[in-house]
Amino acid sequence: MNYVGIATAFAGGLGLFIYGMHVMALGLQKAAGAKMKKILEILTKNKLLGVILGAAVTAIIQSSSATTVMVVGFVNAGLMNLSQVVGIIMGANIGTTVTGWLVSSISWAGFLKPTTIAPIAVAFGAALVLLTKKNSLKQIGEIIVGFGLLFIGIEMMSEGVEPLSTIPAFENMFRSFGRNPILGVLVGAFVTAIIQSSSASVGILQSLSLSGIVSWNSAIYIIMGQNIGTCATAMLSSIGASKNARGAAYIHLLFNVLGSVFFSILAALFFTFINPELGYEKISIVEISAIHTAFNIANTAIMYPFSDILVKIAQRLTSRGEKSVDDNDMMQIGLDDRILETPGIAIQNCVKQIIHLGYMALENLKLSIECLLENDEEKAETVMAREKRIDTMQQVLTQYMIKICNADISEKQNKTITSLFHTVNDLERIGDHCENLVELSGFMEDEQLNFSNTAQKEITEMGSFTVDCVLNAVKALEESDKNYAFDAIKDEAVVDDMEKELRSLHIKRLQKNECDATASVVFLDVLTNLERVSDHALNVAQGVISRIENKTIAQIKDEFSSKALNS
Repeated sequence: MNYVGIATAFAGGLGLFIYGMHVMALGLQKAAGAKMKKILEILTKNKLLGVILGAAVTAIIQSSSATTVMVVGFVNAGLMNLSQVVGIIMGANIGTTVTGWLVSSISWAGFLKPTTIAPIAVAFGAALVLLTKKNSLKQIGEIIVGFGLLFIGIEMMSEGVEPLSTIPAFENMFRSFGRNPILGVLVGAFVTAIIQSSSASVGILQSLSLSGIVSWNSAIYIIMGQNIGTCATAMLSSIGASKNARGAAYIHLLFNVLGSVFFSILAALFFTFINPELGYEKISIVEISAIHTAFNIANTAIMYPFSDILVKIAQRLTSRGEKSVDDNDMMQIGLDDRILETPGIAIQNCVKQIIHLGYMALENLKLSIECLLENDEEKAETVMAREKRIDTMQQVLTQYMIKICNADISEKQNKTITSLFHTVNDLERIGDHCENLVELSGFMEDEQLNFSNTAQKEITEMGSFTVDCVLNAVKALEESDKNYAFDAIKDEAVVDDMEKELRSLHIKRLQKNECDATASVVFLDVLTNLERVSDHALNVAQGVISRIENKTIAQIKDEFSSKALNS
């Protein structure tokens, strides 16, 4: 017996099978990415809707583990709560059964035999990927290629292990799994935890069943273990996450473990006292699919009424050791790498954090103007401390947006991220100018200089328009509203005119020796900084209009220039 050849064939088939699943799932995600985003947006507290959603998403991405990891990311980022995700987690276990039915179709749909359909699927799919320019057709090609590779992998695995069916020791091994439920469950859990996909684990079991070496009882116990093993991925992904995110992973673990233990006990009683003979009969590939589906639907139906109890238990398990977090910690939590699996949601959450950055810059602007007028040291320290957080936030946001760019995103999403890069930099620059204003305030205090009443009044007036300009720009970003953006643009024009007028008036006062020369330099620097703040706010506002109207900044500037000339 050539054990090396058997192991090589099986390993190669398993690799093709998992890679085929990955390629097919990736193509499906690209094709349905926008729809998945919309489905998630309309999610409510209706847990039944969550079950349907979880099943649908998992059917698309071909992995309940991946769905649960994604959910952990959403909860960690504050996009969902535990009551919303409990239904999704239950539905994910139903959706993962789709792969099993695809694999078993080689039995119940004769025309789908791997030797017939797989080469045709790979050839046709590869032709679409290589010869077409339309992205939608390329995505369909990827799905078809993945479908073909999946079947080739199943064929290789089943052919590889076929010689083992003649070895009594190998068949006895599966008999021992059937006689010892705990051993069967542990084997299923271990294999699934290693390859981190219950769909792939079930596919391996189905390929072994094609050789006629898998009995009913061993298959059922292994399937129960597979549902436990698939929790490993989500539990690992929740390490270091927020309390609620860990709660989502615990819900997944509780749901699968309780269901698997309950049905394992029922199966053990059935095969021991009711129908022992059935337990040792060989199970078919279709019957494995049916058992896998029936178990997950039944488990969901039984556990659904107790979903609120699962949430409470998970909250109890995660209630210890929770500490408070500051702005940067909250942003690190919000910009969760798990959400990168759905770039549309990642971009939305990125915008949420950028809005928070904008309001921080706005608060610093208000305080820095007050520092100039009041020489308030405490406010100056607050501005400087917040400016450090703004700088850190800018770096973290930039790094996260680079990760989004490296993900598989559409051309429109790429343009959005490029625009947001500029927005983040503009908001950070506003923070820098606020720091400049505080430093000018410190210089005035050190040199025991004071602004004249006229200069204070002018700074107050220009500062008010500058604050309004930044506020409207941030509001435009928050509401995705062109009206706020247009108000910011008008405010910026007022600030520009004021800067020129006040500079001219101040130079005239200086010529009349009505102002101290050193204080005059500081006053002019203040005007410059306020004007540049409004310029950066203008950039933010124009970026909002650009994203809403799908126009370049140059086009928007040309439109406003022509309107200004006509008026």
